[in-house]
Amino acid sequence: MRKKPPFDLGRRERQIMDVVYRLGQATVADVLAELPDPPSYSSVRAMLGLLERKGYLRHKRLKLQYVYFPTISREKARKSALDHLLRTFFDGSPAQAVAALLDSSAGRLSKAELDEIAELIEQARKEGR
Repeated sequence: MRKKPPFDLGRRERQIMDVVYRLGQATVADVLAELPDPPSYSSVRAMLGLLERKGYLRHKRLKLQYVYFPTISREKARKSALDHLLRTFFDGSPAQAVAALLDSSAGRLSKAELDEIAELIEQARKEGR
């Protein structure tokens, strides 16, 4: 089946992918233990199979269990999702996205977070990005 971009995942699929990324690899039992309000074992197993058919996961057999691992790095998935978000909601403009983020986070960003953002902007200026 054709691989879909990460932003096309449903809520539960995103939760499962988050668990697999966080753990590096996971069995059905590992995923089940990490999910909030977990569904049944067979539901998790079916969703892992679906994510594998979509191209997000692969598995290896370890004794009697399947161990699932991501097919692309979390960084690549993050970049793909962010690119889609920028194109869809901000006309491809990182500046519009940052402005919206700062606006929606007004009063919630700490001085340290604001300093970190300013440092990243300064670094990007120096590197000519």
